[in-house]
Amino acid sequence: MVWVVFLILSFLCIGSVAAMIFSRNQAHNALFLVLSFSSLGGLFGLLDAPFAAAVQVLVYAGAIMVLFLFAIMMFNLRGELPARVKKARLALTVGLGTVLLAELLLAGRKLVLGSPGAGPAAGGDTARLGHFLFSDYLYAFEITSLLILAALVGALALAGKREGS
Repeated sequence: MVWVVFLILSFLCIGSVAAMIFSRNQAHNALFLVLSFSSLGGLFGLLDAPFAAAVQVLVYAGAIMVLFLFAIMMFNLRGELPARVKKARLALTVGLGTVLLAELLLAGRKLVLGSPGAGPAAGGDTARLGHFLFSDYLYAFEITSLLILAALVGALALAGKREGS
């Protein structure tokens, strides 16, 4: 039964990502991305990683998608772009895609060849994660929360200027 659920969630995730890539409507893309994140949360749940599953659904499918939808609503994305902007965007896309492919190949190489400290024996329970997050990485955690707060205030300021004009 687990294999059936795994296959359904996998095909749902791959299908929603493919639909997101080929769709031209930004609102549909956001909904496909929510479906993809939710199915990924289900896959994490099948891997006995309840914290990762909850974070995937709550943070990504919930909070991040709300920000995407606000950005879609705030900016008019229907205008046609100049040819030079399209060429620059294509070059940037190809460059970032190449970097992502290289990272995936390196990660796959480490996974196949193995690396010290990797695997289930390295741990990863929620209590240990919380300890590291609020002790060793406290400053990074706080700085990230301040950056998110600054982005939210900036978005509200932009929205307020648009309504007041």
